[in-house]
Amino acid sequence: MSAHNDPAPTDPAGNSTANPVFELHRGGKLEVSATVPLRDRADLSLAYTPGVAEVCTAIAERPELALDYTWKSNTVAVVTDGTAVLGLGDIGPLAALPVMEGKAILFKQFGGVDAVPVCLDCTDVDELVETIARLAPGFGGINLEDISAPRCFEIEARLQERLDIPVFHDDQHGTAIVLLAALRNAAKVTGRGLGDLRAVISGAGAAGVAIAKILVQAGIGDVAVADSKGIVDATREDLTPVKRELAALTNRAGLTGSLESAMAGADVFIGVSAGTVPESAVATMARDCIITAMANPNPEIHPDVAGKYAAVVATGRSDFPNQVNNVLAFPGVFAGALSVRAAQITESMKLAAADALAEVVAGELSPECVIPSPFDPRVAPAVTAAVAQAAREAGVARR
Repeated sequence: MSAHNDPAPTDPAGNSTANPVFELHRGGKLEVSATVPLRDRADLSLAYTPGVAEVCTAIAERPELALDYTWKSNTVAVVTDGTAVLGLGDIGPLAALPVMEGKAILFKQFGGVDAVPVCLDCTDVDELVETIARLAPGFGGINLEDISAPRCFEIEARLQERLDIPVFHDDQHGTAIVLLAALRNAAKVTGRGLGDLRAVISGAGAAGVAIAKILVQAGIGDVAVADSKGIVDATREDLTPVKRELAALTNRAGLTGSLESAMAGADVFIGVSAGTVPESAVATMARDCIITAMANPNPEIHPDVAGKYAAVVATGRSDFPNQVNNVLAFPGVFAGALSVRAAQITESMKLAAADALAEVVAGELSPECVIPSPFDPRVAPAVTAAVAQAAREAGVARR
């Protein structure tokens, strides 16, 4: 076979190399495997025609049987349009596929949930909603991924209203769940509760909005959110509908002006943006402050700087303590929702997931341990059980 038919992996500069990243991704990271034997004619007649017709007929008469006799009960579609991929931005659906494959294997590895990457070549909100809704019958849940704000808010809301299966935008809610768990424990480490804290969030995109909302629901003392133009407050005339709603929910202190000015005396900094915060602003924060700077690969406040002033420091990186990683949430959230055949993922289910995640390391708390490792085997079972119970209590469980 000629070399041009089997190209060597290349680095981003186009240089031929044995880069282990490219080697790992060669051929993709997923495959489909059968769960039943297919050894002979008898097996074939059961798995496919004519036997399969009996199952099809039964489902046609009673659609709910699809949850018993197909993969639907434990399979999620991981859906993107490629408009907000990691820190890479709008790189399109094809370039997003390696990330969606990665997300799918995380579902399986950490939650026992099967997942299928679905990369859609459209960005119009109406087209996306219609396409995802038409795909939905083959899946038990929809995980929206790497869809840019503010479109992601409308897409999720419309799908939740239209479908009777869980719809979850992980960039919003997964981040918010893990952050809340970390903040609960960080507050305990510093001898306080959530209600004692005033937080400032840098970034009013998908994650920033969701974090602000869940913190308010969880009883944070106060929280203000800053976008590229400063604090989101009700007096601004340039706010989108999403930010107007955010302004009404947050910033009880009525702060205005810059992010840096809001940080003065703040107990908590939460970074979900691409900006950089000067050390001079960090130095004005309250004694025993908590800093969670989650931009990747370069946090808004480098941990070495944050450590000079903060009692607890968390990042989105794996090479520092207290990594705020969505894999701590979404596998268990979906596993719990699917286990009771929940029709949706409610706010109470998200709060239950955060509480369960925080509790995993409640007996091991220290400034370097306010959130479990993604590889802690206690995480997924704890989150799964808590979400399932919350679904029952919310009345959205169907078994």
